[in-house]
Amino acid sequence: MSSLVAALRRAGSRRAARPKPVKKPFLRDVRDNAQLYLLLLPFCLVFLLMFIIPIVASMVLSLTYYNMFNTPKFIGLTNYINLFLNDDVFFIALKNTMLFAEITGPLSYLLCFFAAWLINEMPKGLRVFLTFVFYAPSLTTSVYFVWQLIFSGDSYGIMNGLLMNLNIISEPVQWLTDPRYNLAILIVVQLWMSLGTSFLAFIAGFQAIDTTLYEAGDIDGIRNRYQELIYITLPSMKPQLLFGAVMQISASFSVSTISQELCGFPSTRYSAHTILLHMQDYGSLRYEMGYACAIAVVLFVIVALISVCQAYFTSKREVQM
Repeated sequence: MSSLVAALRRAGSRRAARPKPVKKPFLRDVRDNAQLYLLLLPFCLVFLLMFIIPIVASMVLSLTYYNMFNTPKFIGLTNYINLFLNDDVFFIALKNTMLFAEITGPLSYLLCFFAAWLINEMPKGLRVFLTFVFYAPSLTTSVYFVWQLIFSGDSYGIMNGLLMNLNIISEPVQWLTDPRYNLAILIVVQLWMSLGTSFLAFIAGFQAIDTTLYEAGDIDGIRNRYQELIYITLPSMKPQLLFGAVMQISASFSVSTISQELCGFPSTRYSAHTILLHMQDYGSLRYEMGYACAIAVVLFVIVALISVCQAYFTSKREVQM
């Protein structure tokens, strides 16, 4: 045994002593792999035009006064100073957005995962049908009409009619305009509509898992579905889990249409106002594009920081495993 350990140590020392491969200069690597970089070129151009340039342009315009009619005028950090020191509505929108994201982000992520997990166990035909049924609400905005009917503020609303018939309330409740209720209703509706791209990614991840891993796990002592989930399913779906987390974070911070359709724009005392609606208010209605870009930059920084932290803790957990 001692000789085997010594041999393993010598092999490890020789492996550690091997020089690291020299990294090629970037231009030389491009020249040696020109065909591969040509295949990447369309994606790089789209990413540059649709993401990088708009982000940089927003950062530049956030330092100017720009009303879309006159030439942008550089004003430095004035927009950010006004945003954090003089704009009370922004802090209401920030509070609503953070509360919305803290609740809908984790819950919708778990809902997507467990719905995909349950549907994946069903027969193929039923699985396809249920996948479409669960995914369909995220494809259209006409579903808001259903929720407007349910939470209508008159006695004909389904919720009011039910509660009045049960003698729980004596008069209709203004569910969508009362600040005590409207944000909670928006959270419920958002959770119902949250089975979107992440849900499909999880379905694809379950389908891509090698079934022989479960057979090997059964031989190694895994005895129930919970152990399969922890030791086989989750480690095999790391890319899909990370993608779903990023998508749900982005979706939870980009809420605007649901509030606008159900609670109006602006909502009562800005009770359902979000950062994205605040940006639309200044950009689309008041044409203060510099101020709107400052709001967009703040939202971008918040989402980027949360995404980076999430990716860091995920990678750290993978290293520990």
